[in-house]
Amino acid sequence: MAAGLALLVGLFGTPYLIRILRKHGYSQAIRVSTDDINYPEHQGKKGTPSMGGLAILIGVVLGYAIAHLVAWRPPTVSGLLALYLAVGLGMVGMADDYLKIFKQRSTGVRARTKLLGQAFIGLSFAVLALQFPDEYGRTPASDAISFIRDTPILLPTVLAIIWLWLLVTATTNAVNLTDGLDGLAAGSAIATFGAFALLGVWQYGQNCSFSRFTRCYEVRDPLDLAVFAAAFAGACLGFLWWNTSPAQIFMGDTGSLAIGGAIAALAIMTRTELLLIFLGGIFLLTTVSVILQVGSFKFTGKRVFRMAPLHHHFELKGWGEITIVVRFWIMQCLFVGTGIALFYAEWVRT
Repeated sequence: MAAGLALLVGLFGTPYLIRILRKHGYSQAIRVSTDDINYPEHQGKKGTPSMGGLAILIGVVLGYAIAHLVAWRPPTVSGLLALYLAVGLGMVGMADDYLKIFKQRSTGVRARTKLLGQAFIGLSFAVLALQFPDEYGRTPASDAISFIRDTPILLPTVLAIIWLWLLVTATTNAVNLTDGLDGLAAGSAIATFGAFALLGVWQYGQNCSFSRFTRCYEVRDPLDLAVFAAAFAGACLGFLWWNTSPAQIFMGDTGSLAIGGAIAALAIMTRTELLLIFLGGIFLLTTVSVILQVGSFKFTGKRVFRMAPLHHHFELKGWGEITIVVRFWIMQCLFVGTGIALFYAEWVRT
């Protein structure tokens, strides 16, 4: 129900947002090549409205809330915390989009300012997620570093908060870096959210709340996290209809930071933090390409790629935008499939 409602909002609500943004001229500035830096040719995208992530967030909030009302089930602490992180980071992204749109500054908010905003939301989420134990003593997040379940590596509370904050920051910025071509981030996120919805339902069916046995999952609110993930999958799918090439609207940082926050919240609260290496594989690959590019240029003066992030490298090599996006989607599906296989293999092995 949450997925379907969010899908409808994304599919039929986004055109209204496009009209409003176009009417007021809310379009993002496009980077122009200079003598020193050669950017891919994106002048054809000039005038495309941005801040489309609002449609995704509205779809998620309405889908999640109405589904709970119809089912007459109260939202859980884990679900509300996931919403807090996604919406909070989406507001940070909206401030960035505001500068890009109204000041026509393609770089948006200064990096330090954006990181401070992310830090406030991320740290407050981390602190809150380690509170609110249920009747079994389980909190939404854990002091342990997790892979498919919590590992024996337990962190002191302060270090656990820092670890969760770093995970949130890394994930949000990874999605933000990936959002460089029409439909790339939204399409990749659908696969990730779909996987988390599946994992949440599975963890609910085998949860320690019902019966304690060797393979049960110590996750506080897995079914509600699955509802949250499904709502995001539906909203992104509806938005992708309008965001696919040639995009009629960009999600902007409003969308990319919100999606990154939602993915981080799901990984943290389903106890699959390190499994995010696979479930968010294309986002990690994009981030690594930027790290390699910056590191190589700083220490050797040479670039590994023609341009980072990686998708722009292939653009400058002459690949078509649609070709790059579809091939990256295929890679993301392979990454996600590997993550699900590892998750299930751990269950079978145990």
